[in-house]
Amino acid sequence: MTSKRIDSGTENTFVLVFEPGEEVAGGLLRFAADQRLAGAHLTAIGAFERVTLGFFEPQRKDYKNIRIDEQVELLSLVGNIARDPKGEPKLHAHVVVGKADGTAHGGHLLDAHVRPTLEVVLVESARHLCRTTRPELGAALLELGT
Repeated sequence: MTSKRIDSGTENTFVLVFEPGEEVAGGLLRFAADQRLAGAHLTAIGAFERVTLGFFEPQRKDYKNIRIDEQVELLSLVGNIARDPKGEPKLHAHVVVGKADGTAHGGHLLDAHVRPTLEVVLVESARHLCRTTRPELGAALLELGT
């Protein structure tokens, strides 16, 4: 993955370009850690050679994995990066992908491998974001504080 800061001010803006075969979630988390991002939001377009989507099942407090083992177009990827209570970056992103027959599939981004490219615009938040697990829900939610 290559990256470039395209704007700096109160909110730094970065463009990240992933290469074929690179894994997306891990790459985004490494970038966030390397840049010491305290919070960010992102959007992306591109394509995947395979992807695993997640559908959150509240009764199980876990994700149902939806694996798609074929080339798909990334129609939309939106999400954020926040820190957990230990200070580690956590990614929460939703994706919609399109198959060759025109059908679309969406869910949480769990795992994706790029082919041929992925172009991400990531904007650092001016304030720190924290994500805390809520045991009663089985999900990690943003804590906005005061």
